[in-house]
Formats: sequence, structure tokens, C-alpha cells
Amino acid sequence: MAKTSFLLRTDPAVLDALRRWADDELRSVNAQLDFLIRQALRDAGRLPKLESGKR
Repeated sequence: MAKTSFLLRTDPAVLDALRRWADDELRSVNAQLDFLIRQALRDAGRLPKLESGKR
């Protein structure tokens, strides 16, 4: 699967909280964001069918 990068602008306090959460889960900030976005998409029924079988 090809990866695409994008710029995310967010409040420094939000980024700090995300870093702490990622550390707690033993993930990088990038991996934590990817996990959370996939989870939200899956919960909303918006994850593409090819992706729904993946974690």
C-alpha cells in the first residue's frame, strides 16, 4: 500500500496530548493518528471495503 503524506496544523496542546497518548500505546505520533483515523472511519462505516478487514 502506497503512503501519502499531508500537513496537519493543530494546536500545540493537542499535539502534546497526542504525543503522550502515542507514548502510552507504544506508537509513533504518526501511527497513533493513523490508528485513530482508521478506527473512526470503521466506526462510522466509512472505511473502504478493502481496508475493513485490516486492523
